[in-house]
Amino acid sequence: MTPGPRWLLPAAIVSLLVVVGPLVGLLGRVDWVELPALLTSESSLAALWLSLRTAVVSTLLCLVLGTPLAVVLARAPSAGWVRWLRGLVLLPLVLPPVVGGLALLATFGRTGLVGRHLEASGVHIAFTTIAVVLAQTFVAMPFLVVGLEGALRTGGTRYERAAATLGASPTRVLAHVTLPLAWPGLRSGATLAFARCLGEFGATLTFAGSLQGVTRTLPLEIYLQREVAPDAAMALSLALVVVAVLIVGITYDTGGSTDRRGEGA
Repeated sequence: MTPGPRWLLPAAIVSLLVVVGPLVGLLGRVDWVELPALLTSESSLAALWLSLRTAVVSTLLCLVLGTPLAVVLARAPSAGWVRWLRGLVLLPLVLPPVVGGLALLATFGRTGLVGRHLEASGVHIAFTTIAVVLAQTFVAMPFLVVGLEGALRTGGTRYERAAATLGASPTRVLAHVTLPLAWPGLRSGATLAFARCLGEFGATLTFAGSLQGVTRTLPLEIYLQREVAPDAAMALSLALVVVAVLIVGITYDTGGSTDRRGEGA
């Protein structure tokens, strides 16, 4: 490993402090004595369970909808329309979450572009659990698409061409060659999407509201408790941080072990 300039280490330490410092501050504000009672209250458990359920469903939707899109972007020729399409896919990353929520409301709300037709058929989306899933999918899908597209581009097309030459159909090549080779990118993208779903707040509040047991996810419960019970808000924030760290840590540790085994071979 080639060492970089000496100033990189102090700069990296400062960057780490920017990330870790607020987490340390959070730990200092948690009421550790009352922590079990705060985390096991009825509203806290309902919000946590709803967040986990909706995040899992939303991540699965991201996989189903985002995988074909990532493959198309990775394998399409370098043309202007591809760059514009990629920009549209990444748009939820730069939009304020409340704008995303308003866009969803304008589309799937009771008087929205699609919602008014669904309402006429007796299907209600806005301010339901389905709205939570749609909001989470909207903001999280770019993470999966970016991760998978990058892995597909890095892997190249040599093995795909070889499989096609041997007579494999395009679908078989995709299922048995393309996606297995891109598995690290798919896994990391899905993990980041899941973490983003867990932390989604603005679009969910705007599009789904805050109904306990229906649309009040853990971030919304934290925001509500911040006004009336700061200790409960701190405890729930800690729980959300721990869940996110475990998910991301386990996934990237697995990925790192796989990469090290590959280097040893």
